[in-house]
Amino acid sequence: MRKTTLLSFFAMFCTAGMAQIEYPQTAKDGTVDEYFGTKVEDPYRWLENDTSQATAQWVASQNAVTGRYLSEIPFRGKLLKRLQQLSRYERVGAPFKKHGRYYFYRHDGVQNQSVLYTMNSPEDTPRVFLDPNKLSSDGTVALKSLSFSHDGRYAAYAISRSGSDWQEFYVMDVATGKLLSDHIEWAKFSGAAWHGDGFYYSSYDAPQKGKELSAVNEVHKIYYHKIGTPQSDDVLFYQNPAYPKRFYSVGLNKEETMMYLYESGEGSGNNLFVRDLRVKNSQFVQMTSNMNNFHYPVNTEGDRIYIMTNNGAPKCRVMTADIKNPGIKDWKELIGETSDVLNDVSVIGDKMILDYTKDASSHVFVYNMDGSMAHEVKLPMVGSVSFSGEKGDKDCYYTFTSFTVPGTIYRYDIDKNSSTLYSKPDVKFDIDDYVSEQIFFESKDGTRIPMFITYKKGLKRNGKNPVFLYGYGGFYISLTPGFSAMRIPFLEKGGIYAQVNLRGGGEYGEEWHSAGTKMNKQNVFDDFIAAAEYLINNKYTCSERMAIVGGSNGGLLVGACMTQRPELFKVAIPQVGVMDMLRYHKFTIGWNWASDYGTSDDSKEMFDYLRGYSPLHNLREGVSYPATLVTTADHDDRVVPAHSFKFAARLQECHAGKEPVLIRIDTKAGHGGGKPMSMVLEEQADIYSFILHNMGLKY
Repeated sequence: MRKTTLLSFFAMFCTAGMAQIEYPQTAKDGTVDEYFGTKVEDPYRWLENDTSQATAQWVASQNAVTGRYLSEIPFRGKLLKRLQQLSRYERVGAPFKKHGRYYFYRHDGVQNQSVLYTMNSPEDTPRVFLDPNKLSSDGTVALKSLSFSHDGRYAAYAISRSGSDWQEFYVMDVATGKLLSDHIEWAKFSGAAWHGDGFYYSSYDAPQKGKELSAVNEVHKIYYHKIGTPQSDDVLFYQNPAYPKRFYSVGLNKEETMMYLYESGEGSGNNLFVRDLRVKNSQFVQMTSNMNNFHYPVNTEGDRIYIMTNNGAPKCRVMTADIKNPGIKDWKELIGETSDVLNDVSVIGDKMILDYTKDASSHVFVYNMDGSMAHEVKLPMVGSVSFSGEKGDKDCYYTFTSFTVPGTIYRYDIDKNSSTLYSKPDVKFDIDDYVSEQIFFESKDGTRIPMFITYKKGLKRNGKNPVFLYGYGGFYISLTPGFSAMRIPFLEKGGIYAQVNLRGGGEYGEEWHSAGTKMNKQNVFDDFIAAAEYLINNKYTCSERMAIVGGSNGGLLVGACMTQRPELFKVAIPQVGVMDMLRYHKFTIGWNWASDYGTSDDSKEMFDYLRGYSPLHNLREGVSYPATLVTTADHDDRVVPAHSFKFAARLQECHAGKEPVLIRIDTKAGHGGGKPMSMVLEEQADIYSFILHNMGLKY
């Protein structure tokens, strides 16, 4: 394929009085695959080569077209300015205590990355402990994790560059703040598990040059790094080449008496192994053998291990195991399954804090270590909560948020069961102007689905309000209430933010999750479509004012729904989406998603099912699709950008309508985590401008 044939330009249409759009015409390379006797064309296969000059040229051309379109939206600059104003408020994380000192994260509303501070007490004047903004000139280096050695002497922290999942570890002397010589590369999906004068971490072999962001990651290895030595001296601790597509990591309790080995990557859970470090030359003992369930140790007391699991309890429970007989058949139930989903267990002081999800919002209870309930924690309103504290320490804080409440921190007295306001953001708008409510509707098969809607008080159901409909629906991930200043301009102008809790998530436990996986995946799309129809039928909005948005697995959701029901939506924003369901498992760690999706290699039945909804393979020539802004990034090694590249190319080929179908490709950015605030604001300004403009609205 010659470079000169890759790109040509042709006029397509005029839109909303703006300048004529010219799309790059993407060349085809004639690739055809065969699955169980069925031939499937993949003419844009060449776009999977993310480092080729041809792909770079295509990206530049697409970005030029998209940038020109977005820059010509009359109110785009005004909207960006408002977003910048709204984001300029201080965000403070809940304090956490380590070895007699307190730490917390703070963002001043302007910085690209949050800064880690330390102080002697919660009332003390804080000082900077680690500022990620100083690690790069453009804010594209982000802090991924932080782990203190058990003696409090060192802190190991991991960073990512340009949004990639690849991690690098560095080590600081806590007392002096001095950076040591230790430097570890090519770690991935790993924290630092301290043991003695070093720590364990998980990594892959260095990838082939030029394939760092696309090659399949195989054979996850655990190494031990001793402080003060080069990475080349690190000792290989564990690997399992017999199962190259699994993840492995270790964790230790604070006392360094127990070591846990986690195995995952097949199924939606993990296997658990334990090793008694009090016994010389002890080996790992396998505790579980079913990776379709998860098993997480939450506390260790002598020989007793407390474990949160959904094994035998789809909505989760707390079990105990004895190190002398650690197999799951000998576990004892401590806190049984309830009608609500157990989401998290924290041991703080001498109590257990259990966070339950009920209809997609938090309900928290305090339990004694013997499994008896002490009391319920009264939360401010319907919302989401996260607790901060340690075993044996009375200091306890929690962060509360909802759709109309930015992250607010409370100091919590466990014994008195009382909350005191510790820190509240000073936002630049009137929160009381907005209201959030939860509604329920029936999906296609009659299943009752919850949805939160947030809007400005006084809204009239006239069937004309713009709607931003957001969903995810996969991997046991629950969408609970949370605040974002980025939504405020949309709400200020009469918009409705709707967040729907689809099957495939974890809102109602494993049965709810399973109902949206593999051969049940269509349920997720049916739920989302039913949410849109409910909002239209109940006069909240109409198809001409309906925008659907989702990222990653949610990008797949948007792609599937816009191809199945293109007339139902005015605007579609598939972000970093999984768009090629026949080949997703052939890149980086895509194979890990097979527990939710199945793969095209599994069987003819699975291949047919995947092909039946794969967004890339269900675009049809001559169809008028919604105004579409596909978003991705050049360093996304979670869902590689080829998914979005190929989908956008095919969409531009097929689209018969007058609405724009564009792709926005960030540089020096990845799947979304750690993205600098400056880039977030630019992206959100583009998305909301695109939505409002294509609904015929102004800002």
